[in-house]
Amino acid sequence: MNEFKKEVQSPTNDVIDSGLGFVFSFLFFFIIFAIGAGVRLLGN
Repeated sequence: MNEFKKEVQSPTNDVIDSGLGFVFSFLFFFIIFAIGAGVRLLGN
């Protein structure tokens, strides 16, 4: 057996972690976009 599989640091599922990373990065860039769009609308 692989020696790295005997003692895993985190037994959680990697799909959940990658999904959360995708969601948080999407929300981060969406918030930056919303702030820019709001500043552009207020500037007009």
